[in-house]
Amino acid sequence: MKMLLPSSFIIFLQVLTTVSHTCKASTALPKFTAMLVFGDSSVDTGNNNYVLTAFQANHYPYGQDYPGHVPTGRFSDGKLIPDLIASSLGIKESVPPFLEPLISNDELRTGVNFASAGSGFDDLTAAASGVVSFSTQILYFKSYIERLKGFVGEAEATKIINGALVIISAGTNDFAINFYNLPTRRLQFTIGGYQDFLQVKIKEFVQELYDLGCRTMIIGGLFPIGCAPIQITASFKDPNNRTCVQEQNLDAQSYNQKLANLIPKVQQSLPGSRLIFSDTYELLYDMINNPQKYGFVETNRGCCGTGFFEAGLSCNQITPVCANTSQYLFWDSIHPSQAAYQYIAKYLEDKIIPIHSTDHSR
Repeated sequence: MKMLLPSSFIIFLQVLTTVSHTCKASTALPKFTAMLVFGDSSVDTGNNNYVLTAFQANHYPYGQDYPGHVPTGRFSDGKLIPDLIASSLGIKESVPPFLEPLISNDELRTGVNFASAGSGFDDLTAAASGVVSFSTQILYFKSYIERLKGFVGEAEATKIINGALVIISAGTNDFAINFYNLPTRRLQFTIGGYQDFLQVKIKEFVQELYDLGCRTMIIGGLFPIGCAPIQITASFKDPNNRTCVQEQNLDAQSYNQKLANLIPKVQQSLPGSRLIFSDTYELLYDMINNPQKYGFVETNRGCCGTGFFEAGLSCNQITPVCANTSQYLFWDSIHPSQAAYQYIAKYLEDKIIPIHSTDHSR
């Protein structure tokens, strides 16, 4: 994997949040000392800008609905779930430039986004995309902790990490890139076997994060992969027959069920942990089948270009976009629009975070 790393590698990571005591937190949701994010393009807020990969979104029309109408590296027309959750929790979102020190005397920054678009729980997925693997994201996190200890001391650093909300969102690329579209893992595993392989990986990564001090973790399941416009395009030649690939959706559902069963067992083995399974499959599937409830008009093609295959570099300045992004469930052929992410964030705020959490900022 080729990467652009400055003298202090941690500088390339986009800082997402600050400790909650630097701003007034929402009274409706629990307080956390920070937010730590790991995963793929669903939560990458710009890290791939500093990675030599084709998986980048640091160009227009990405970001056209982001404040200032600027591309930030987010694979959407606007904000992602971590942005929206941070705002609701009262955790301050950091603003670029990215090359300033992660921790400075002006402000203690503890919330960091380690995610990398194109990544997955399987390191081979990241290798195929030339991006930051989940294993490497955790290595960066380890080095960040050491730097944090040097700035605030070990006791305070431990308190910050213990009280952080960890968001983990990955897995889609493992299937969409590394199983369905590339033959590598299909030659080794059945779909069930690959699901089990990824479950083992998730358990190992959660254990590593727990050993590093993380206690509250939200682990996202898969969305209806077969309903992604690019998967529909790859499976059907008739442009008038754009229906979801149900076999892939069934795979996602069975994976989610395995993950839902795994998480409580892992939590039992990790004293003091709160491991939360976030299942947004049904919510997104409802958006697709009942778009009028959410104000959507188009659900099987993206807003960018034809909406059939454009994503990343093929969604660019010369690509036409739809007139009203809020009417499109998908921004490009892979990624949801800001409008869709807002519904998902609201689900997390209403149904997931308050139920499973307490005040961690003390």
